[in-house]
Amino acid sequence: MNKLMSIVSKINLLPEIARSRALTLFFGKMVKYAGTTGIVVEELTERRCVITLKNRRAVRNHIGSVHAVANALIAESATGFLVGMNVPDHAVPVIKTMKLDYVKRAKGDMRAEAHLTEEQIHAIQTLEKGEVTVAVAITDSEDKEPVMAEMIWAWTPKRR
Repeated sequence: MNKLMSIVSKINLLPEIARSRALTLFFGKMVKYAGTTGIVVEELTERRCVITLKNRRAVRNHIGSVHAVANALIAESATGFLVGMNVPDHAVPVIKTMKLDYVKRAKGDMRAEAHLTEEQIHAIQTLEKGEVTVAVAITDSEDKEPVMAEMIWAWTPKRR
């Protein structure tokens, strides 16, 4: 168990009503940019991460939906937090590839849900370095998937 997973495991022991707020505050302090955007960490385990973003004025584009870059942020955050939960303390996760296809107009609030398989978790935890494509679904308030995303993360030993 790495340091991040240890901290998140303790947060996940809090009553359900306080868990999301504590996760959001923790990651807002850890990842300064994410902390300024209004993303909410709804759930985080070693296998699954759910992040939401309300469609509010500060993140809207010119057509009234959540901006393309804000959608990229929730996908990158959900997949990155998940990889970070599993990478050993002697390694560092780095985004390698972000591919987003905007296939239809998004409506309302946005949600990113990322998953890792057991095989992916095993590779991240045991290989000195490598890369993994993390599955992530980005849905809007109508449960439609207006953005298709592919997020490839790498991990490598920390420099000394």
